[in-house]
Amino acid sequence: MEILESIKEFIRPELLILVPVLYFIGMVCKSSQRMSDRAIPALLGGLGIGLTAVWVSATGTYGGWRDVLGAAFMAITQGILCAGTSVYINQLVKQARKTEKGGGGKDDVDAA
Repeated sequence: MEILESIKEFIRPELLILVPVLYFIGMVCKSSQRMSDRAIPALLGGLGIGLTAVWVSATGTYGGWRDVLGAAFMAITQGILCAGTSVYINQLVKQARKTEKGGGGKDDVDAA
């Protein structure tokens, strides 16, 4: 599948585990009545950045401020990519279910 190859090209292999983790966190938040659907992608983005920052700081060596800035850039971009991929996969699953049920029109897309 072309999409999976693109994902592997942009997201570091060590961080691909975050995609299903964030997906399942999003599913738990979706089933909760306490959280708005609109807030779920932002929450997943923040968690993705935070978890990636933990990984980057645990595995990196820093010799100066440039190394720290590089690590921060990697944490932010990789965290956003992981969260975006989990939201994208969620939308693919929703669209596949709607297609199976006979829906799938333009106006049937969910917000989260």
